[in-house]
Amino acid sequence: MKVLLAAVSSSSRPDGIIRHAANVAHAIALHANVERVDLVFGTWQRDAFTSLLESKEDRITLTTAQARNTSFSRNYWHWTGLPQLAAAFESDIVHMAYPAPIHKRAFRRPTVVTLHDLYPYDIPANFGYPRVFVNRIILQQCLRAVDSIACVSDSTMQRLEVDLPTSIVEKATTIYNSVNSGKPVASKNPCGGWYPDPFLLCVAQHRRNKNLPLAIHLLRRLIDSADVPHNTRLLIVGTDGPETAAIKRLIRKSALEANVLLLQGVSDETLNWYYSHCELLIATSTIEGFGLPIVEAMHHRCRVVCSDIPAFREVGGSYCDYVPLGDDAVAAFAKAIRTALKDKRFRAAETDQFSPPRVGCTYLNLYSGLLQAAEQHSPGGRQAPVPALERGRP
Repeated sequence: MKVLLAAVSSSSRPDGIIRHAANVAHAIALHANVERVDLVFGTWQRDAFTSLLESKEDRITLTTAQARNTSFSRNYWHWTGLPQLAAAFESDIVHMAYPAPIHKRAFRRPTVVTLHDLYPYDIPANFGYPRVFVNRIILQQCLRAVDSIACVSDSTMQRLEVDLPTSIVEKATTIYNSVNSGKPVASKNPCGGWYPDPFLLCVAQHRRNKNLPLAIHLLRRLIDSADVPHNTRLLIVGTDGPETAAIKRLIRKSALEANVLLLQGVSDETLNWYYSHCELLIATSTIEGFGLPIVEAMHHRCRVVCSDIPAFREVGGSYCDYVPLGDDAVAAFAKAIRTALKDKRFRAAETDQFSPPRVGCTYLNLYSGLLQAAEQHSPGGRQAPVPALERGRP
């Protein structure tokens, strides 16, 4: 089986889409019946992908798309360049790492798209107006055109069932993100002279749904009430976004310039060091499609205090401490953190469902079902519908 995995997105740093694509490539390349995985990305993404795939598997090939890093160029490439590349590579499956415009009739083989979330409907402020309406059109066009939709969680699947028609939902299944627990930890302290001062960790892009102002207000509250030492840092690891300017203003207003560090573009080894040495992970999101930092923290036996939202409950299970996002969320988070910092109990992390072999097997079952259906054309050349897999299980 030859799989073409397209991940031509705007970011040049290891964000959620880039990590997802690299992890999927690794997961499916583990299986002997995969002859080749052609991972395609923009020239501006090369460093990010090579850093995530340093120990390249022989069956993963890296290819750069002939596109510029503009919305129009990326969308045009997905519409015209992706089917051309699929034909040139003689791909059996074309898998898009996120929804983008797709010319269904230009593909000879089945197409799959990963659906991470429905932010164009849930958090329109992430995109701005009128851009969000364009994103909704592209999302619907893609979901209608592909042969199968792989939702990263049951939470995303349930949102899909609410907002989109049955004809789209029937093509969807849940396949969790692959999370590799065996990645190395940096051998040297990446924090510089201030460590071993204590620090809290927050891994999030600067977007509205990440609710980062809550994390900043929370640190101010914890320091003022002496629940944490005055030299405690908050490390926010994530790429800049629409909320960056407001976040920086709030940091200055709260007099936390020396305590809050905004970091981006860190390596996996460095991020793993942060997970291993922080006091705890804070996740304050109002809505999520999955919750990758939660799973990564669980791998490192890191305490987790997070919002009580469906996606976090789904991936975190009984491991995390959950906080409702009510009127006084700052006080509620502060109380949960005080309790968590005193808790020395060992908590077992249930993460097998996110392991690369299991996730890769589930994808291969999906691909195989699509290929079998493609061999049984219905009248008019349309492929027969493929039943959804049992959600989240191989």
